[in-house]
Amino acid sequence: MERNFAKIVMKKVLSEKFVKQSIIGWLYRHNWGRNLRVGEIKDKGVDIKVRHNKYPRYFLIETKGEGSASSKSQKSQRETHFVYGLGQIITRMETGARYYYGLGLPESSARIAIRRLPWQVAKKLLLYVFSIDENGKVKQYSWKNLKKFQ
Repeated sequence: MERNFAKIVMKKVLSEKFVKQSIIGWLYRHNWGRNLRVGEIKDKGVDIKVRHNKYPRYFLIETKGEGSASSKSQKSQRETHFVYGLGQIITRMETGARYYYGLGLPESSARIAIRRLPWQVAKKLLLYVFSIDENGKVKQYSWKNLKKFQ
């Protein structure tokens, strides 16, 4: 007798390390790679700091992963990751050189950021949202993209 088992589709939980590695790969492919400094999860300071290969511009990026919480609390956890990451990047903003800032988030949290982050604030602060899917594909959203979605 043949048994049919239902396929259980498990969503891949995106760790902060996976998000960070995906963004680093994207940065290298887009001419950001000089003076790369990557912080570990327990380190203080920004998670990724990198200089453009041709221009004296820096990208400072704060990354967050997904937790493995129950589906009931996942929505509030994604919201918390966005707000916490935003607070961290704002408190690490520097003056002087031309800095770009980014929030690197799993796709589920990035959707919240895209919806809630005022495009005017993103424009003024040179703040970008990086959305990472479960395959490691990165999409970068500028203030112009945020304006379209809002």
